[in-house]
Amino acid sequence: MDSISSDEARRIALAAQGFGLPRPRRPGPDDMRRTIDRLRLIQIDSVNVLVRAHYMPFFSRLGPYRREMLDELAYRDRYVFEQWAHEACFIPLADYSLLRHRMDRGRRWHSRHLTAERQAYFASVLEKVREEGPAQAGELEGKRGSKGWWEWSHAKVALEYQFAHGRLAVKERRNFARIYDVADRVFDPQVLETPGHAEADAHREMVGQSLAALGVATAHDVADYYRLKTAEVKPRIAELVSAGMARPVRVEGWKDEAYLAPGVAAARNLSASALLSPFDNLVWDRARTERLFGFRYRIEIYTPEPKRVYGYYVLPFMHDNRLAARVDLKADRKTRTLLVPAAHLEPGAPAGKTATALARELRAMARWLGLERIAAGEKGELSARLMRHFAH
Repeated sequence: MDSISSDEARRIALAAQGFGLPRPRRPGPDDMRRTIDRLRLIQIDSVNVLVRAHYMPFFSRLGPYRREMLDELAYRDRYVFEQWAHEACFIPLADYSLLRHRMDRGRRWHSRHLTAERQAYFASVLEKVREEGPAQAGELEGKRGSKGWWEWSHAKVALEYQFAHGRLAVKERRNFARIYDVADRVFDPQVLETPGHAEADAHREMVGQSLAALGVATAHDVADYYRLKTAEVKPRIAELVSAGMARPVRVEGWKDEAYLAPGVAAARNLSASALLSPFDNLVWDRARTERLFGFRYRIEIYTPEPKRVYGYYVLPFMHDNRLAARVDLKADRKTRTLLVPAAHLEPGAPAGKTATALARELRAMARWLGLERIAAGEKGELSARLMRHFAH
């Protein structure tokens, strides 16, 4: 079995995630499609302290782009659709049949006992949408507006139940709220008429796509991408190895055996810089992030302020093949200011070069978000350097 160094594994992972490519001068829809096709999943999250998380992976890889392009690809062109995968994600519509077996089962619901009364209510909500047209939860709440599971209203639970089963789909969003419609009014008939994959075949395809997006990965890494179980993944990996579509490899410092995606050779040195959303595909698996980069990462939104170590909404900053800093960021839209309350340097990262590269990325982010100023705070080893960068 071949062995590779930890540095090489890191370069392979970064290249697989799209960081080995130069940023286009003017990113367009084709650039976004290529990014989607490479990553396969774009996680959706509601936190809007800076910008909603699903817009960030494109900025990290392409630089400033017109954010409306993602909404157009999702709700006008139907290049992607919303469904559960890693978590709530945008997924290429070409993969709809790949997830049919999950929708038939209904993610989050298969282990719950549903009373006949609740099932009848869920069915009535589906029929109401079918008869009366697209709806959002607030329009259906009525007398059942009290909280149900996950602090959702009963109407929201019913809509999400039918959405998870693929009977409803997200037609569009208004102020980030999902607008649901029956799936056969959202998607072209051939999408719904295409038979779904058998579960083993779907898992094999998911494993192949995950490995391609990760570059080099353990069985657990691969399983996490689509939230599969490691026991489900291992037989599929063995099949891919037998078919020459994956290659076992030992990675320096990794306890478990890893696998290389087909065609992966020694990755060249990268010099990309990028601010990463906490939900970016590169870092969403925290254990893998620590193993790849020596970077222990926990989002502290739900941590009481006195106990926070790095800040409220902290983004890793990637520079020269490593996660070199962590930056607490907030978009103050009233004053049109990008706030940087804290900027912490990672051990061993060069302070001067990191601060210069980070300042460049923050300027690009401010421009992308339509913010006119950048204000650096005082917390962290990089803050004084950033203050000097932004003094004028």
